[in-house]
Amino acid sequence: MVKLFALLLALLAPVHLVHAKEAAPAAADPALEQRVMMLAAELRCLVCQNQTIADSSAPLAEDLRNQVREKIRAGQSDAQIIDFMVERYGDFVLYRPPVKATTLLLWFGPLLLLAAGGLVLLRRLRRRPAPEPELSAAERERARKLLSGNETEPR
Repeated sequence: MVKLFALLLALLAPVHLVHAKEAAPAAADPALEQRVMMLAAELRCLVCQNQTIADSSAPLAEDLRNQVREKIRAGQSDAQIIDFMVERYGDFVLYRPPVKATTLLLWFGPLLLLAAGGLVLLRRLRRRPAPEPELSAAERERARKLLSGNETEPR
């Protein structure tokens, strides 16, 4: 039974381990590819969200790079390509979206969350009672006498 399982595992292992893609062919037009990568560095991967489409290996990022490449070949300017992407996917597709009414939360949301967290922490710290010092019975008696004025403190 173990030998059968090992044989089955050996036969199926290469199928699961090989998921490599073919390497992209060398660019026929290096200037075009440089422009594609420059524009791709300005566009956010909608899958990864913290990477540009130039850095991402997600299939959607590859599709967006291909769209940029086709639009460049069609003779569109960088501004036209960026405008098309924004029209299609919204300001979120821009890696550095403009500051405007619809993106204020995107720009200032982290600062608001940090300030709110600071206020919550400050309120909790202020409400927390000060810890009572642990005194022995002799220390408590001495403190009581000092406070009542019956005993003077040694110098």
